[in-house]
Amino acid sequence: MRDMPSTADAMSAPDQRVLVVMGVSGCGKTTVGTLLAARLGWPYEEGDSLHPKANVEKMASGHPLTDDDRWPWLEKVAEWSEDRLAAGENGVITCSALKRSYRDVINRGRLGIEFVYLQGEKQLIAERMAARHGHFMPLSLLDSQFADLEEPGDDEPGIRVHIGPAPETIVDTIITQLKLER
Repeated sequence: MRDMPSTADAMSAPDQRVLVVMGVSGCGKTTVGTLLAARLGWPYEEGDSLHPKANVEKMASGHPLTDDDRWPWLEKVAEWSEDRLAAGENGVITCSALKRSYRDVINRGRLGIEFVYLQGEKQLIAERMAARHGHFMPLSLLDSQFADLEEPGDDEPGIRVHIGPAPETIVDTIITQLKLER
């Protein structure tokens, strides 16, 4: 994963793209993803809505998900992404995609899938989680999110963006870095 795409990357970019806005809970995936999709005029999917009910209930009760819990959900995220690309469409979807193995399920080596890693410090994210209301993921699970996090490597498709600036500024940065201006 890189901070800025190279000229060669921009020239070889596919016509259709699905951006997977990823990171730990509370980093701003939903906020940034919805703003990004609206700005680009692309379809948007809240990845959390693809979780089976049992996963949501487990997290809401303060228990972290296991890999076995996550595989069916990750398959749904991959299917949504594949459907967009197969239809010749772009899209934005949110998904924590904390481990490389999870990103591999979503990506499967396809051209057109790019990860947008929203990177931030645990303290900042904890403050944001404490201030939000109505989300099923409790602050008590933040440590498990960071324990599972394998930051994307330089060989993975996508970019990393720090979450410190305002969401609109983050969206501007993503669009500039991925050369998505029309």
